[in-house]
Order: sequence, then C-alpha cells, then structure tokens
Amino acid sequence: MTSVAPPTVTSSHIPTSSKYQLPQLPSIPAANPQRQILDAFRLAAASLIAEAWGEDPAKIFEGCDVGKKGADLAVAIPRFKKGKPDEWAAKVLEAFQPSNYLSKVSFEKPFLAFTFNKESFTYHVLRQIQLCSLAARQEPSNPTLPYGAVNENEGKLMVIDFSSPNIAKPFHAGHLRSTIIGAVISNMHEAFGWKVKRINYLGDWGTQYGKLSIGFDRYGSEEELVKDPIKHLFKVYVKINEDDAAEEARYNAGEEIDSETTVHALAKKVFKDMEDGEPKAIAQWSRFRDLSIEALVGVYDKLNIHFDEYWGESQVRKESMQRAIDICLEKKLTCEDRGALLVDLMEWKMDRAIIRKADGTTIYLTRDLGGAYDKYEKYHFDKHIYVVQAAQSLHFRQLYKTLELMEEPYYKEGVFEHVSFGMVNGMSTRKGTVVFLDDILEEAKEVMHEQMRSNEEKYRQIEDPETTSAIIGQTAVKIQDLSGKRVNDYTFNMQRCTSFEGDFGPFIQYSHVRLCSVQRKNPNVPIASSSDDIDISILSDPKIYDMIYHLSIFPTTLRTAYTNNEPSTLVHWCFKISHLVGAAWESVKVSGAEEEEAKARLFLYLRTREVLAYAMRLLSLTPIERM
Repeated sequence: MTSVAPPTVTSSHIPTSSKYQLPQLPSIPAANPQRQILDAFRLAAASLIAEAWGEDPAKIFEGCDVGKKGADLAVAIPRFKKGKPDEWAAKVLEAFQPSNYLSKVSFEKPFLAFTFNKESFTYHVLRQIQLCSLAARQEPSNPTLPYGAVNENEGKLMVIDFSSPNIAKPFHAGHLRSTIIGAVISNMHEAFGWKVKRINYLGDWGTQYGKLSIGFDRYGSEEELVKDPIKHLFKVYVKINEDDAAEEARYNAGEEIDSETTVHALAKKVFKDMEDGEPKAIAQWSRFRDLSIEALVGVYDKLNIHFDEYWGESQVRKESMQRAIDICLEKKLTCEDRGALLVDLMEWKMDRAIIRKADGTTIYLTRDLGGAYDKYEKYHFDKHIYVVQAAQSLHFRQLYKTLELMEEPYYKEGVFEHVSFGMVNGMSTRKGTVVFLDDILEEAKEVMHEQMRSNEEKYRQIEDPETTSAIIGQTAVKIQDLSGKRVNDYTFNMQRCTSFEGDFGPFIQYSHVRLCSVQRKNPNVPIASSSDDIDISILSDPKIYDMIYHLSIFPTTLRTAYTNNEPSTLVHWCFKISHLVGAAWESVKVSGAEEEEAKARLFLYLRTREVLAYAMRLLSLTPIERM
C-alpha cells in the first residue's frame, strides 16, 4: 500500500512553520485529504487501529464516525472484532502516541473515542478553507474549486428536467418545489465535476391547449395578453372550463346537446390540427408559448435560477415518437383497447400505459419516450434526472421500464432517475386566494421590507432596500421549502417562513450579514494572509472549536446531500453553523480584543463567512452583506 504526503491544496502558499506538519499516511480510495482535511484525521485513527489489530486501514476508515459519543471520532469495536472489546481496545491504547493528528484515545465501552490535536486540527481546517476559497476566487467559472467541492466526474454530462410549469396555468407550489430542488441538485452536481444541462420541460402540448385556443377566441384580449400573458391565459382557461362544465351539467340534466360543437369536441379538433401542423393553430399556440416563456424568465430571475434550454412536450420530434411506437410494436410490447394503443406492463405490476390515443394523437408517455431519445441524440448524457412530484412515480416507472424493454442503447441502470417530492399545502396570500408565484414573492418581499423598516438606523445603511427585501423574501420562501426532507409534504406559512426567530431563511441571511459586519466594523484589525500568520493557540475557546468542527464536516455534508439529492441536509448545516456563530458572538469578539487575538478571531469569522456563503449559493440563495 502506497503512502500519501500530508494534505495540500493546489496553491502558491506553502506552510512556513513545521509546527503543524502532518506525518505521512497510507493512501486509500475512500479518503481525500487534499479536498477534505477531516479525512486525514480519520485516516490517522484508522491507521493506528489497523496496525494494532492487523487489519486493512481502508476497512477501519469506513467505521471512523464523526460526531458520535461526544468524541471527535468514535469507532465501534464490535463492528470489526468479536470477543471482548476491552482486550481489543487495550491493543490500540498501548500503541497510541500523541501526534499532530490525535492527542488522546480512550475506551468508552464498546467504543474507541479519539480526540483530535485541537490546535493542529484548527490550523489545517482554516488553512484548507482559505486556500480553496482563494482558488475559487481566482477562477470563479470553475465550480469544483470551493471548499467541499471535488472534481471527480470530469467529462460526464447530466441532463436535468425541472420546474416544468404548464403554459396558461398558475406557477403553483408543485412547480415551485421542482424549481428550487432542481436548482440545488444542479448546483451540487456541478460542485462534483458534472457538466449540467438545465432543461425546463414545459407542459405546452395536449388537448388542454386546444381548449385554451377556443377560450381565447371567446374571451381573449390582445391588450391583456401582452400585459400579463400567464394570468390572462389562466383567466381564459378558467372561463372556457366553466363553459365545458356547464355543457356537461346540461347534458347530465337531459338536455340535448350537439356533440360536434361542445367545448370538448372543438378542443380535440384544434389539438388534432396542432398535431397535424395546421398553420393557424400552430401560430396561435406558438404565440401563447413565446409570451408565457418571456414572462416565466422574469419569475426565474427573481428566484435566482436559470435554465440552459426551455424545451417541452411540443418540442419532441414526431419521428422520435413514431420510432418509440414502432419499436414497441416490433417487440410485441403493446395491446389495444377501444382503438388506443397501450404498452402492457402488467407483468411488472405497472398496469398498462397508453402510447397512442384512439384518435391517433400522442400522450405524456409517448412524448417522454420520444423526448428521452431526442435528448440523448443531442447531449449524449451520462445521467438524466427528472425532478417531478411523487404523484407521478408510476408514470416514471412505466417510462423507464418501457425504455428497458425497448432495449434502448442509452438506457442503463442508474442513468435515469426520478427525484420525487411531496405536496405543499396552504400556499396562498393573506387574502386566501389561489395564487401565482409572483404574488407569493411580492408578499414575502413586502413582509421583509416592513421588518427592515422597524430598525431605522440599520435601514438607512442599506443601499437598495427594495432589492435586499426581495432577496430575503425569496430566501424565506426557498428555505421553508428546502428545510424538510423533499419526500415529505409541508404546509406553507408566510408568517413563519419570514420570521427572524428560529430556523428559517432570514436567520441564515442574518448570520451571513453578521459575519460580513465583523470586518466592516473592525477596519484597523490586520487581515491575516494565511493561517500561518495568526497565533492558532489563541483560538482555544470551546465555542470556537465547535465552529471549527462543524466547518470540518461541511465537505461530508455536501457529499451526503449530493449523493441523496437531498437539499435539506445542506440547509440544516447552514442552520447549525448560524447557531454556533450566534453562540460565540458575545464572548468571541473581535472588537476590543488584543491585536493578535482580534487578528486570529477575524480570520476565523472570514473563513466561516466563506463557507456559509458558498453553501448559500449552492442552495441558489444570494448572500447579502447588510439587512
């Protein structure tokens, strides 16, 4: 087994003191000290145990758990060894020698509990953060340079479909969840080296657009359409659906109705014209789509979210959909029911799924089958994620199984993934009305603006209160959504999510503002260029060590969030570091401290700010400096 040199980060900076030099350790695939310094300290414990027990350090490394049993590291002896734990512990205790990695080991039955060399650990955590942050500032276009990021998927491309609102319908809570979760998943994948293509797969095709066309002919207004396309088309859509419902009620009451002139029949005809490429039908639909996308871009700008492509059901090529149907027929995967063609997935307990309606028009599954082929032909992706509500789980199981049965060459286990999420309840304004996302963001902005005005002195120092209140408002909305596990339902509450008290979005922004204020309020304190330029021994307060330890686990936290596509993991890290900053704020002051002490503490707060700001940007938040 080869050995690895002490952890370094690519930089012109080299430690000037041998005081904190780290001894060489064996190299194992699971450890990456160059990007996560905590791995070096875990590996030191694993190497000690492995040598004492005659085991492979790679095996022991996986069992070196952080944050358990009140120790820096804990290893459960029964996980690796049978027999009496105290006898195995004695071997390790006998072999132990304090080093720049570890200062103490004890037996806390049945665990081995390790204490880091706190001074050395503090030095290396702060050094790694500072060097990574410096590299990231020097090359801001490279998302794999910040502390916690790792370029381990270079050359791989991921396509991600998220947001996916329907043209002419409200941008509802489900689309908001997909938008926010999808943005964070995209950012995290870029942090681990993926090239990411963000696609907004719009719901812009289907019989409902035939209905919208009929509705616009009856109730549409050119002036209102240009002024606010999404809201106007929604009003039109509501009115035409009311006409449809009224016709159905009259029919159910026994009234004779011309089946050729009903809203439903006319809508089907218009959609058939759209599928056949009839110029007038396509021209009107295209105008609705283009105006709606233009309005949506404005909404996404408010959310600090962007897309590489606005695609959609309408953009799937006819040839690709027909190709999918032909393959299903050729491989005898289909059956017919009242003129409709279905893929029979009963054998896999997935029911039967329509791929061509009785009138020859397409449906969701057809378009997703053709769309998967089109996207692969264009991007040759290595991974494709769909961020869609859990209610659509059956649809995606049917899609993936059908691709597998079609023996599509690009379909492989693990390439396609449906990232699902739960429902949002109660998303409405104070008036209790059905709302658009714009209304929610505007109200969150107003609430935050009101709170900011309550402190006149601080309010006067804010250069752009309107923009600042908008950023805090969207932070509040996003963090309420992201703070719970994505599979869980939650109830939206404007009053709670805009609160500065408790674990909500404004609290994270407030913590970042606090960290920014330290340097601003202490202009005479020299800024150390590296951890070699401060006296590390000064940073001995237990509250400081709590911060250092939590900073050290950020790379692990980020990897866990990335692996599980779980933004809430990252949110809770932000809450915890914010609480730790708050706990240290009054006792670990820069103002009024002796020069060397102030210099060291300022260095600590600046490094904490860098990591918190990066975590916030991964969560698609905009860190602010005053509020």
